[in-house]
Amino acid sequence: MFNPLNALLGLFSLDIGIDLGTANTLVLVRNRGIVINEPSWVAINKRSREPLAVGAEAKEMVGRTPSNIVAIRPLRDGVISEFEITETMLKYFIDKVHDHSFAPFPRPRIVVGIPSGVTEVEKRAVYDAALSAGAREVHLIEEPMAAAIGAGLPIAESRGSMVVDIGGGTTEVAVFSMGGIVISRSIRVAGDEMDEDIMAYLRSKYNLLIGERMAERAKIRIGSAHPLDEEMTMPVRGRNLITGLPQEIDVSSIEIREALTSSVGVIVDTIKDALDETPPELIADLMDIGVCLAGGGSQLRGLADRLTDEIKMHVWVAEDCMTCVARGAGRILEEYETLHKVLVGLERGSTHH
Repeated sequence: MFNPLNALLGLFSLDIGIDLGTANTLVLVRNRGIVINEPSWVAINKRSREPLAVGAEAKEMVGRTPSNIVAIRPLRDGVISEFEITETMLKYFIDKVHDHSFAPFPRPRIVVGIPSGVTEVEKRAVYDAALSAGAREVHLIEEPMAAAIGAGLPIAESRGSMVVDIGGGTTEVAVFSMGGIVISRSIRVAGDEMDEDIMAYLRSKYNLLIGERMAERAKIRIGSAHPLDEEMTMPVRGRNLITGLPQEIDVSSIEIREALTSSVGVIVDTIKDALDETPPELIADLMDIGVCLAGGGSQLRGLADRLTDEIKMHVWVAEDCMTCVARGAGRILEEYETLHKVLVGLERGSTHH
């Protein structure tokens, strides 16, 4: 029902789209674009549980804090594992958006992306955290749907389209047609798992213990899913597990590719499984339009080429792939009347009408 007060509030409130990611949280303000893109980390005092730093500042502290301070990621595998800390983080980001504006705005309407495989309890946790953090209204959208809208795929049309959203904690695969998800798969193998694979590989091959950040750096700088035209090397520092002393070794992109084999293999198999269940008419459409990769994990060198070889159809990376989910959430705020049908309801997974 049309509510004039809500309409008036809508004119003045800062409507916000949030991609609440395991690795990074992005916040988009309607008509302004993305205003925050920070790591999903919070540093807290162990004893009092008081937050000391959020975002980039907290990530800088990882592995470097004194014993009474701990830096944690409140989301694991795309879902909330630390409710109060997630709420603190959301509140920090929402307040930060309001601080950048000069007028006393009413509380915002918020659209938050959630992984497609989450339970009702997990959905409710995101919903409650956003409300407690200061939202006037909270709407949830499945991340692959938001990523597809953000990447500009024709999801409302009858022809099929497909997105593979590789984040920090989850990889989401979905096939769309006529504004709905026809097939979806959500697996908890993504960027974080790749970092862990690199850590395990160096530990078993060189007895070298490295931290998460060093593993992530190696993945970004020389990681790949497909042989490179020119293979690369980089120095990696850690502790030798036998001598207990610091050590630096040169690692090649061939080795990092070998380390990533199992994670990349799982993602490939998940995409093949989804295609295996896709109706033949939609497969025919996908052969025209190709498969779109979104999310930070899709920036792994050679991943699109490797997938193209494996699934025998064109695979391409969305423009500005890191921000697809946040931009999709933003599009919903801008075109709420036409797009609200894609939002997820809280009661038994039904959709808002």
